[in-house]
Amino acid sequence: MSWASWTTAGVYTGRGGVLTDEGGVVTGDLTVHTTYADGEARVAVQYSGASDWFTMSGSPVPCGTEEESRDLHDAVVAAVREGNGATVPTLPHLSP
Repeated sequence: MSWASWTTAGVYTGRGGVLTDEGGVVTGDLTVHTTYADGEARVAVQYSGASDWFTMSGSPVPCGTEEESRDLHDAVVAAVREGNGATVPTLPHLSP
């Protein structure tokens, strides 16, 4: 079993924030966390310094390799910075 996680703190959302399953739209200074295990990546965000995590809408995502999960994490961070009710982006090269 392969496992990896990626965390990026201090990500400021663009206008319109990020859409989450539990909290609706969240905005501001966020920490983005991606966990890869068993062929899928799970993405969560939290207000930086807070304890509650929110599932980013569109998560989990099938992801074939650790490298793909890192690419996904980078794309998620970019989407958060873009805002507009960001959800987990779909990358064409991800394989289940």
